Amino acid sequence: MSSVFKALSDPTRRRVLLLLRKRPMSAGELSDHFDVSKPTMSAHFAVLKEADLVHAEKAGKSVIYHLKLSVLEEALLGFAQSFGLGAEAPEPYNNEELRQ
Repeated sequence: MSSVFKALSDPTRRRVLLLLRKRPMSAGELSDHFDVSKPTMSAHFAVLKEADLVHAEKAGKSVIYHLKLSVLEEALLGFAQSFGLGAEAPEPYNNEELRQ
């Protein structure tokens, strides 16, 4: 969980995740949204991959990044539960109750 929060601590990485919510994007497409050097963006991508928040896929000469939202959801849920926040799982539906 600490690697996820380390990744989320930087505004550039949070913005990368927001961009990836819309669709998978190449490293070049993502870099075009920021006024930083390519090595700096590569370092950001490395932190996001280390936290398992993104999946990198080679497509020819490009690297396509995909958001792994389930990892983020699990980290946030674990964080909330560590403070006693969050609801317990709902009870399964009883078909008999639905008929009444």
